[in-house]
Amino acid sequence: MITRRCFLASAACAAPLLSVAGRSVFPASVTVEKGGTVEARYYEKLPNRKIRCNLCPRSCVIDDLERGYCGVRENRGGTYYTLVYGHPCSIHVDPIEKKPLFHFLPASRALSLGTAGCNVFCKFCQNWEISQSRPEQLEAMEIPPERMVEMARRENCPAIACTYNEPVVFAEYMHDIALSARRQGIRTVMISNGYIQKKPMLDLCRSLSAVKIDLKAFSERFYKELVSGELRPVLDTLVLLRGEQIWFEIVYLVIPGENDSRTELTSLCRWIAAELGMDVPIHFTRFYPQYRMTNLPPTPVKTLQEARKIGLEAGLNFVYTGNLPGDEGENTLCPTCHALLIRRLGYTVVENRIKSSHCPECKTTIPGVWK
Repeated sequence: MITRRCFLASAACAAPLLSVAGRSVFPASVTVEKGGTVEARYYEKLPNRKIRCNLCPRSCVIDDLERGYCGVRENRGGTYYTLVYGHPCSIHVDPIEKKPLFHFLPASRALSLGTAGCNVFCKFCQNWEISQSRPEQLEAMEIPPERMVEMARRENCPAIACTYNEPVVFAEYMHDIALSARRQGIRTVMISNGYIQKKPMLDLCRSLSAVKIDLKAFSERFYKELVSGELRPVLDTLVLLRGEQIWFEIVYLVIPGENDSRTELTSLCRWIAAELGMDVPIHFTRFYPQYRMTNLPPTPVKTLQEARKIGLEAGLNFVYTGNLPGDEGENTLCPTCHALLIRRLGYTVVENRIKSSHCPECKTTIPGVWK
């Protein structure tokens, strides 16, 4: 029942469709479908059966029988529908460090899911096979929120991660998963580009436990040319998360010649320190040629280490390097006494010395969600 296209899509993002460690992760009653329709929650009706989508900053105005930019929401006679509610096309059990979230339940596993669709167009996307596809192009499983929570419990996952494509485009599904999971003592995290309007993000903050934001660059030029989006709404989302006091971390993919200048990195780190605080973890991760940007080399190791140095010089307490297994930038250090607290190797936690959210040496409180 799995098409070759769907298999390749899931394999490309390291998210096997039907199994984990050789075992099925699906209830026996799961069926494979082409997608379902549920009325969307964030839109307004306009004259002549048009609608305006109020989910992401694009605010698409959509004619009858047309879809928004994301390709997974459709106007049918003046009523707006999400076509991916309850229909993930990729699901897997991942270490939480893979998201990456370093200050959230270290060494735990997250039941991770994604659907078709995205609200931006990154030329360097690593999951383009699903994010740039329409629902009818991918096989999808029918898994309502309650069933997803059952799967997480069966796999002993304390968290569910909405990831792989852009979870903003399945916001209703994510919201309902998070509510159902919370009732069962399971947390839900959102792995997102942060390109979302204020109202839906506030609603999600009521049910989510953590958010990871991919900050693509610190320039509008980059967002316009390489992402087909805007920087300002993403910064607004980060400020909103800070105000809502939900745990969040930032990932910055460092692309050679595009967003890696010392000037840009310095401005970024100073903005984080001033607007978000010193304790927000930022991960500077290594770029590898992907999708429509295969002409560039991988990020030099020295560039990532320099980015980390810039962050620390700006006063940020938790600056990491990503996609560099074995680099010292993978580890968590106490910002006061510099003791090694968490030692990592890739996605593996080798040692965790944090005791009741504190450094065992100097008793400094280490921010995060530790248990």
